[in-house]
Amino acid sequence: MRKITIIGAGQGGLQLGIGLLAKGFDVSLVSNRTAAQIAEGRVMSSQSMYDMAVGYERELDLAFWDDTCPPISGVHFRAGGSDGVTLIDWRSPMRAPGQSVDQRIKMPAWMAEFERRGGRLVIADAGIPELERYAAESDLVVVSTGKGEIGALFERDAERSQFDAPLRTISLTYVHGMKPRADFSALNISVNPGIGEYVNFPALTHTGACDIINLECIPGGPMDRWNEVDSPAAHLRLAVELIREFFPWEAERCEALRLTDDLGTLVGRITPTVRKVVGRLPSGAAVMGMADVLVLNDPITGQGSNNASKCAALYMDAIVRHGDRPFNEAWMQKSFETYWDYAKWVTRFTNTHLLPPPPQVLKVFAACGQNPALAAYVANAFDDPKSLSPWYYDADEADRFIESFAVAA
Repeated sequence: MRKITIIGAGQGGLQLGIGLLAKGFDVSLVSNRTAAQIAEGRVMSSQSMYDMAVGYERELDLAFWDDTCPPISGVHFRAGGSDGVTLIDWRSPMRAPGQSVDQRIKMPAWMAEFERRGGRLVIADAGIPELERYAAESDLVVVSTGKGEIGALFERDAERSQFDAPLRTISLTYVHGMKPRADFSALNISVNPGIGEYVNFPALTHTGACDIINLECIPGGPMDRWNEVDSPAAHLRLAVELIREFFPWEAERCEALRLTDDLGTLVGRITPTVRKVVGRLPSGAAVMGMADVLVLNDPITGQGSNNASKCAALYMDAIVRHGDRPFNEAWMQKSFETYWDYAKWVTRFTNTHLLPPPPQVLKVFAACGQNPALAAYVANAFDDPKSLSPWYYDADEADRFIESFAVAA
């Protein structure tokens, strides 16, 4: 029986570990926090997930919250200014709903399920000495957490990394009391050009159904005031104030907000980065990175947990198909390139939204407001950003794309 050690108990690591158990592997998973510490801790992400990624969970019988998590049924995109005038406004249901389950619920449940299915859960810090030991004891070590000294093992890929600094200050706010939409539950995206973005969607947390608000603030701009916040209550007040000032069309839904809990807030900055798959230990042994250890995107398009789920599914397939052969560096590189063939489109999609929108994107979004079939196609691209190419990035292709829907109409 081949032995796999996975470092990190997040979406990718746990999904991969549980999947490999079902295929007959001996799997150990190392977490630096217990399930109780995760459940009682601060929110970690916004984790909006769409049909393809949730489908991989369902294949492993891990979608425990299908009946309780409020659905993300569609997309509503708006762009406008602080005067409340929206220049772009389109909406569409998606083919299948997405969902967002607070990782403080999901990860502890999956950790228990991992052990129930025969996995070995180790609660310990994992530094370089520990990785050396795991590498000596295992056929393969997969690193699914990029924090601390082990994250530094994976070299930045300068050719694939477009940025070298954060392009947004990011705040997350988990709330109750948001006024429901009149049509369908949605991934609500609002853009105030040159200022920042508002992203909101329904979710499930430990106090029940809720909403998550992600405010993306251009560093040094008028929304980047999070250094003023000194308490959970102040965080909520500032979030509401920024929504009223910069996204006034969303203000009515946010009049009666209250925090889900005092740990339901998060502020930070992320430098979008692509790293190389092989981490070299001092002994010369190689370990393999996965998911956002290797492809870290800003959460503006909500792709992080989707990437982790898809990476776990691809890695599981690659590990199983490799049979009894050594998991050498050539295999690691080949497996990552298979993942990158998808993840590069997510990175391009996300990075495009961090910069001033190209004219062809504005043209397509404007056309979405007049053509429901076109709007539906774009809405479903959040499930598979690869489907945006080539028209999202090329003016001539965008014209042909719009015309193809006009013919169909």
